[in-house]
Amino acid sequence: MNSKNWGFTPAELRKLRNFKEPHGIQRYLDDLPYHLEDTAWSPRRVLREETGHCLEGALFAAAALRVLGHPPLIVDFEAEHDTDHVVAVFKVKNHWGALAKSNYTGCRYREPVYRSLRELAMSYFNTYFNMRRERTMRTFSRPVNLARFDNREWMTTEEPIWFIPIYLFEVKHYKLLTPAMIKRLHRVDERTFQGEVLGKAKK
Repeated sequence: MNSKNWGFTPAELRKLRNFKEPHGIQRYLDDLPYHLEDTAWSPRRVLREETGHCLEGALFAAAALRVLGHPPLIVDFEAEHDTDHVVAVFKVKNHWGALAKSNYTGCRYREPVYRSLRELAMSYFNTYFNMRRERTMRTFSRPVNLARFDNREWMTTEEPIWFIPIYLFEVKHYKLLTPAMIKRLHRVDERTFQGEVLGKAKK
């Protein structure tokens, strides 16, 4: 894989470079329709299909961050009675930020103002809930540098890249809550619920 283009065409690289900064990538993700199919598209497929879900959005963001000069890092959030969430993370002057595609309002972009990954992860906790309105986030993973999958052409392959979410099951995760904290959790209130599901894609 050519380290200057990572397998992307010149036209694809121009589009990725036109994002200019992490927030430009997030604006693109926000404009993409959220799809609910059980797919694992590469960033190239997301760019071509112009749609994606949580996992695909995070992998696309990691690839775009790489083109802009950042390492392609992702972090996995594990949940109880809910689906996991994956975000791409980046640093600006030693502070973490995140990019994400989500079907919920508050589980997307984070400005690079967080001093640690745990602090960043906790910023998602209050609005990470299931349809029973239970707050479900439980752990966050160490950052995964996707460069480890360059030999499998994760950024440009036409084949599904399920090997990445499979790998995330093996990565060390850190607990965010004690059992006592979990027992004391309350369900999300109506106003928060309605704000978070605004525009939610449904089958």
